[in-house]
Amino acid sequence: MNDSMARNDKEMVWHTLSSKQLINRPWLKARCDTVELPNGKIYDEYYVLSYPSWINVIAETEEGDIILERQYRHGLGVVSTEICAGVIEAGEEPLHAAQRELEEETGYTGGEWQEIMTIAPNPGVMDNLCHCFYARGVKKTSQQHLDETEDIEVFLRTKAEVKDMLVQGKFIQALMVAPLWKFFSMYA
Repeated sequence: MNDSMARNDKEMVWHTLSSKQLINRPWLKARCDTVELPNGKIYDEYYVLSYPSWINVIAETEEGDIILERQYRHGLGVVSTEICAGVIEAGEEPLHAAQRELEEETGYTGGEWQEIMTIAPNPGVMDNLCHCFYARGVKKTSQQHLDETEDIEVFLRTKAEVKDMLVQGKFIQALMVAPLWKFFSMYA
C-alpha cells in the first residue's frame, strides 16, 4: 500500500460502547468492553488487562559485570534467569522505581542511569508500559530487601557471558530480551 492510500490513525480507532469491570485488585484489573470497529462490526466481549507500569534494569557493576537474577515464575512453573524488574508504585517516577527495585532486589545502588527504551508488554490486551533502564557503575551497598513472595538469587556475569546467554535463549522474558538486545547493539 502506498502512503497516499494509508488511513490516518483516527480512522483506525475502535470505539468503546460499554465497559464492565470484572476484576479490581491493586496489581491487576480486568474489564470486558463492547467495541465497535471502524467497519461497523460490534464485538460484545473484548477483554483488557490493566497492570501498573513496570521497569527493568540492565545493571553493570563498577567492574563491568552485569547483575542477573534467578527466581521462580509460577505462571510457567519455571526458574527464570532475568535482569532486575518490578512495578512502578502509584505516583512514582519510572527512574525512581528502577533505582528502588535494583536496591531492594540486589543491594546495588549508585551509578549513571539512562532510560534506553519504553515498550508495551502486549498492547492488544494490556494497557501498561515497561520502562527499560541501563545503570552503569553500580556498587553493592546493602543487603536485599525482598517482598514476601520474592526469593531472588543474585549473580554476576561478564558482558560476553550475558550476550552468549541471550543468543542461546537463556532469557525467556520478552520484556527483558528486547532491552538486552538493544543494550548489546548500542552500549556494549
